Amino acid sequence: MNNDKIVRTQLLQLLRGGNAHLTLEQAIEGFPVEAINARAPKVPYSPWALLEHIRIAQWDILEFVRDPGHISPEWPAGYWPPEGAEADAARWQQTIEAFRADMADLQALVQDQNTDLCAELAHARGYTILREILLVADHNAYHIGEFAVLRQVMATWGSQS
Repeated sequence: MNNDKIVRTQLLQLLRGGNAHLTLEQAIEGFPVEAINARAPKVPYSPWALLEHIRIAQWDILEFVRDPGHISPEWPAGYWPPEGAEADAARWQQTIEAFRADMADLQALVQDQNTDLCAELAHARGYTILREILLVADHNAYHIGEFAVLRQVMATWGSQS
C-alpha cells in the first residue's frame, strides 16, 4: 500500500469515528425526541442545538474547501442556532441527515484520487484540504464526546431514562 492510500484510509477512519471516540450514530442512538430541547443544569444549549452546531461547523468547513466564494457565518453566533430556537422531531432529523450528507461529501473528497490533500487551497494561503479534514474530525470528536456527556448528565442513555 502506498503512502497516499494509507493517509486516505486513515483520514476516512478518523472522519467516520469509532477508533478512540463515539461516532455520531452511537451518540444519538435511542436519544428520546422529547429531550431534544431540554437543557442540563448550567448548560446554555440543548442537545439539538449542540448537534446543529456540529452540523453548521462541518458544513462551513466543507463549503470553505469546495467553494472559493463561500462566506462563513459570523463567529460565534452564526455557528449556533438562534437563541431560543427549538426543534421538533422533523428538524432534529433534518440536522442529522444534513450532517450525514456533508460527511459523505467530505469522505468522497478524501477518496477522490484527484484531490491533492496537501496542496494549498488557491483561495486560502496556508490552508490545505488535509488541514480542513483534520479540523472537521477534531471538532466533531470533541462535540460528539460533549454530546455523550450531556446525555449522561440528562440521564438519556437507555437504562437510565
